[in-house]
Amino acid sequence: MLIFPAIDLIDGEAVRLLKGDYAQKTVYSTDPVSVALDFKKQGASCVHLVDLDGAKSGETPNFDTVCRIKKETGLFCEIGGGVRSMDVIEKYTSAGLDRVILGTAAVTSEGFVQEAVRQFGEKIAVGIDIKDGCVAIKGWTQSSGLDAFAFCKTMQDIGVETLICTDISKDGAMKGTNRELYKALSAQFSMNITASGGVSTMDDVRTLRKMNLYGAIIGKAYYTGAIKLAEAIREAV
Repeated sequence: MLIFPAIDLIDGEAVRLLKGDYAQKTVYSTDPVSVALDFKKQGASCVHLVDLDGAKSGETPNFDTVCRIKKETGLFCEIGGGVRSMDVIEKYTSAGLDRVILGTAAVTSEGFVQEAVRQFGEKIAVGIDIKDGCVAIKGWTQSSGLDAFAFCKTMQDIGVETLICTDISKDGAMKGTNRELYKALSAQFSMNITASGGVSTMDDVRTLRKMNLYGAIIGKAYYTGAIKLAEAIREAV
């Protein structure tokens, strides 16, 4: 299982939100590139990037910062947040980003996902954010009303290879991850599934690894010191 340490970006700074609430923001670093370089020093091979400004606007306001992280670290970089057009996907992939995550746009337009997968293949991932069993959109601010598992099946049928699943109720709360959710996803789908949200202890890491998940994203637990990144990477192998 791969460990994806996370950098969430607002105004060029590395931040964390509590349960996706923009009003509950903590700034962890004004230099996200140095954060990513520290990931690399601790043995990380990949990084999960989210443009939280872009998640609201549909633009790429932190594009320069994202490109610097890729260029200066050489890590495998996946990027999400406001990716709602083929132009944005092309912009990121042309700049060397390794994988682009579709969120809201994957929910509102199956045709967009189909075209993105057709053109970019495995470089496309879909991020599904779950709240009360339904898919949330618009930077977690709205519920789509779609059943989460039905949506996952649709994505698999389209040909999406990588699914990044976040339980919003667990995200940033440091109360553990939703193990039953990931167990069920792993059992029902053949996609590469990455667990996100609430991965806050080494026991979470070990449990997810035993489910044969593709990856786990570690955010707040890294920044608070609850999880030592190098140890998590060793345990995930």
